[in-house]
Order: sequence, then structure tokens, then C-alpha cells
Amino acid sequence: MSKSKKRNKAEEKPYRKPLIKKRKPNRSVAGDIALYIFLALVAYIMAFPIIYAVNAALKPLDELFKFPPTIFAQHPTLDNFSDLFVTMGKSWVTFTRYLFNTAFITFAGTAGHLLIASMGAFVLAKYEFPGNAAFFKIVTVAMMFTGYVTQIPNYILLSKLGWIDTYWSIIIPAFASPMGLFLMKQFMEGLPTSLIEAAKIDGANEWRVFTKIVMPNVKPAWMTLIIFSVQGLWNNKAATYIYSEERKTLVYALQQIQAGGIARTGQGAAVLVVVMVVPIAIFIFAESQILETMASSGLKD
Repeated sequence: MSKSKKRNKAEEKPYRKPLIKKRKPNRSVAGDIALYIFLALVAYIMAFPIIYAVNAALKPLDELFKFPPTIFAQHPTLDNFSDLFVTMGKSWVTFTRYLFNTAFITFAGTAGHLLIASMGAFVLAKYEFPGNAAFFKIVTVAMMFTGYVTQIPNYILLSKLGWIDTYWSIIIPAFASPMGLFLMKQFMEGLPTSLIEAAKIDGANEWRVFTKIVMPNVKPAWMTLIIFSVQGLWNNKAATYIYSEERKTLVYALQQIQAGGIARTGQGAAVLVVVMVVPIAIFIFAESQILETMASSGLKD
């Protein structure tokens, strides 16, 4: 048989895909069941404080003092919430005013912190200038100091600026939180420099590069920053810098009710739920956005 005939027969043979062996998991069925039980137990432990707080707010007063205490409300009621709003309604400052103060401080402080931290981080991460490394080391060292350490110098500075007993005494210091700058800078360092250079070659200016290229691609970082900033500002009593009752925050007013004694135990439980609703809601929303962005917007240089 000639070589051409052999070649033709070889070509006539149908192509067969190579067999790919499926990788078997190392765990057995019993191991999977044990893992799911363990994860369910951990999830219950993590969610237990929230479950207990919500049920305590739904308990009538006699169940709150019951011994031994129960986790779940046997006769759930919304009387604690209605009593809370009645008590707040008797104040000469309305509930909506307290809510506006807290919402305005939280929104303005978070927006300013996000903008300033992002712009500063962009310069530190993608540009070289004298003192770049030294400035970032100062930011890193500043993270070691808590608010209790800096409270006195902050008060003196804000007093000289005339911002005591104003919203700015809470909003402006939130802009300078070193945590946001550190987080954004570390994340922006992983952004491909070639992407920024390509945008500049196409004619984009610095602001357009920052808003259209950098910020959309570091969404996980600034969503995480929003979580931390909202939690810190929403739960800020602002009692050190704000003295006028019409500028007090909602958390301060609610905690004053909570400290009203045994008769307000039910209202105190309702206060705890009202205070934690917004940070938890923001966290749930931002956490889903972070997971979605991390799964779909990976970049490699």
C-alpha cells in the first residue's frame, strides 16, 4: 500500500475528543453534611445578636423581665415602637429633625470622605513626587491613634475655626479619616497603569481619567469605604461638639430615652433596633455590590 493511500485512510478516521476525567471531590457525603452543619451553626452564632435584639423589641414588658429569659417573643407586639414614637413626639424637637440631622451628617461626611480619600489615593498610588513615601507613612501612623487621643486637639482647632455646635464639627473631621486614604491607595496600586496611559493618549484629562477610568474600577474599595463611614457617622452621638438640641443626632436622642429607667426598657430595646437598621441595610446592599464587582471586573496589567 502506497504512502498516499495510508495518508487518506488516516484522514478518513473520525476525530475523537480526548477523554477528560472528572475530578472527584476529596470529601465524602458525610463530610459535606458535616461542613454544612458547621457553617449553619457559625451563621446562627453570627446572627444571634440581631435575632435576640429584634425579638427583645417585640416582647411585651412582662416578657422582658421574665426569668429564665427567652430568646423568641411568645406574644410579639409593636407596642415598644409605638411608645418610642409617642415619647419622641413629646419632645420639643421633632423626631424628623433628629433624623434629618443624622442623615445630613452621614451623607455629607461619607460623600466628602469618599471624594477626598479617592483623589488623594490616586495621586499617591499613580504619581511620584518628593515626599510621597513619607506622606503615606504619616497616614499609616495616624491610623494607630483613636478618636479619644485626638479629641482634645480637634476640639481646640474646631473652636478656633468657630465650628463648635455646628454640623461641620462632625462632617469636616470625617473627611480626614486616614483609614479611607489607606484603603483606596492600596487598592489603586493594583490598577494597571497602562489603562490610565491609554486614556491619556486618547485625550482624556486628569479629572476624566479619575472619574471614568479609576473610580469605576475600584468600586469594591469605595463601597467598602462607604460601609465604614456610614457606620461611624450614623452611630456618632456628637455630644462633644454639638450642644444645641435642634442639632442633636438621632442616636443621641434615642439613647437619652434608653437611659430613662426600668419603665422604658421596652423602648430601649426598640431604640437598639432603630439604630442598627440603617448600618445593616447599607452593609447588605454594599456587600452584594462588592461581590458582584469582584467577580466581573478583574483587571490584569
